[in-house]
Amino acid sequence: MAVIHYWLIGMRGGEKVLEEILRLFPQADIYTHVLDPDRISPALAAHSITQTFVGRLPRARRHYQKYLGFMPRALEELDLRGYDLIISSESGPAKGVIAPPGSLHVCYMHSPMRYIWDHYPDYAARLGPAGRFYFARLAHRLRQWDVTSAARVDHFIANSSFVAARIRRFYGRNAQVIHPPVDLQAYSLAQPPAPRRYFLFVSELVRYKRADLVIDAFRQLGLPLMVVGDGAERAALARDLPENVQMLGRVAAEALPGLYQGARALIFPAEEDFGIVPVEAMACGTPVIAYRRGGALDSVDEGKCGLFFDQQTADSLRAAISRFERLEDRFDAGAIARHALRFSGQRFQQEFASLIRDALSAQMSQDQTPDPAPAGLFPLPSPA
Repeated sequence: MAVIHYWLIGMRGGEKVLEEILRLFPQADIYTHVLDPDRISPALAAHSITQTFVGRLPRARRHYQKYLGFMPRALEELDLRGYDLIISSESGPAKGVIAPPGSLHVCYMHSPMRYIWDHYPDYAARLGPAGRFYFARLAHRLRQWDVTSAARVDHFIANSSFVAARIRRFYGRNAQVIHPPVDLQAYSLAQPPAPRRYFLFVSELVRYKRADLVIDAFRQLGLPLMVVGDGAERAALARDLPENVQMLGRVAAEALPGLYQGARALIFPAEEDFGIVPVEAMACGTPVIAYRRGGALDSVDEGKCGLFFDQQTADSLRAAISRFERLEDRFDAGAIARHALRFSGQRFQQEFASLIRDALSAQMSQDQTPDPAPAGLFPLPSPA
């Protein structure tokens, strides 16, 4: 089997999902546009990894997004003959491969490409006149290719109900929802319980994550806020930082659980496709105050695991924080941590394996294949 992943230049949420998929299929080969072997995990590096020609373009590891227009052709030039099962891991262009006849193509959709669909105006607004002119033409053609290439996928899996709805809107296809996995061994309740003294924001510091909104809300509240993360917006945010807000930058992975365990609540103001961070926080028993849109609606059980606010404004967030302070004693850390168990790696593997098994069975029935798949070809675990 082959797994197509958009690019491998770090270890974020999409790459953690890829690791879980490859635990199911340890014999799989990986194809990607751009690879930085020094920035991926040993588990991924252990596989055979092939780059498309995009990875050989000048300074591709740093400027891969500038080569977006080459990626559709690069996918279509991949020779996938000999593969029976193809899984595309889509957030950037990945699903547009041409699968060989008789193979099964399953797409795990982290998100339809935001920069050409619902976030297009935001991306275009950051460009100068020449950049907007070029990107408008590129995005138009990419949308056409994106919709056309969706027909090459046999089964779509969405990481949230929010993404499933976008798949229906943009591609006219249905998708089964399988939430991404969270490492519940790394994120858990503190023993003994730690004192909870501050609020916490954890994210890459880019515009749509809305760190500015959070800082503005806490500017008037005066409550302590820790901001974890780095990115293009960091310098601008740091220029006018209130005294009650501390920016920690990027922290080591082993330090993050302790930060969750010491927080009164996690603030999650973005409209995300799913959002791993709230589940990590909940696994540590930490309530979540989230914007009532996107993937948070799948993960946060209001009243049990946290609260929602309805508008992406500082006033709406401040009102939610004030409401949380009145109700804070009602949130039970143990119950919140147990809720997070719904998003374990084992659960992900069982649901993913079950879908692949059913899809292979249905394909063999349609092809009227008399014999079952050879034993050991797809070593899937049995459902629990």
